[in-house]
Amino acid sequence: MDKIQDIIKLLKTYHQEHLINLLEKLEGTQKEELIEQIEKIDFQQIMELYENTKREIKIKENKIENISYLDKAKLSKIQKEELDLLGITAIKNHEYAVVTMAGGQGSRLRTSRTQRNL
Repeated sequence: MDKIQDIIKLLKTYHQEHLINLLEKLEGTQKEELIEQIEKIDFQQIMELYENTKREIKIKENKIENISYLDKAKLSKIQKEELDLLGITAIKNHEYAVVTMAGGQGSRLRTSRTQRNL
């Protein structure tokens, strides 16, 4: 079987007939470029990912806990310098952290407090 027939078979397997129609209309380098692009696609993985979107997500725990935090405005100058140094050291060591911050709802919801600042 030649390359184009293999591609057509693959596309039919994954219900991509619209690409077959496009292939039939193209000629020369455009057709070859499309074939190369199709060959790079992992249709099996795409189908698995799509099927996973249909699965019900089961959450094992439904527990929200407060985490400790620091109020920057309440830190002393020495504490701020220590934390700056800690951060710089982490960056130099190619370390990272994930931070989640809340805020900004007032501006999105247009509360009276934020309207004064507009």
